[in-house]
Amino acid sequence: MASSPTRWRFTWVLGLALVLFMAFVVYRSFYVAGFRCSVCLAFGGRSECRTVEGPTEREALMGATTNACALLAAGVTDTIACERTAPTSANCTTIE
Repeated sequence: MASSPTRWRFTWVLGLALVLFMAFVVYRSFYVAGFRCSVCLAFGGRSECRTVEGPTEREALMGATTNACALLAAGVTDTIACERTAPTSANCTTIE
């Protein structure tokens, strides 16, 4: 059985490790992306524009397309068709 000072030390080390891990998770969630892309799509007689930030240009474009299609399409088949539709406009910029 561990003595009281050893138990305290273990508790403090475990608590510190948990706090550091949580700080890392929060930091990564606020990480500024490398690209900002705006995509406008027309599908099913409606149109929608969305802007997304991502670590790569391709991921930001896909994210903006997915977000726009989430509002334009209903169901899996429509969503797939919408995501394969060429955007009416797409613009990406680098974030510094």
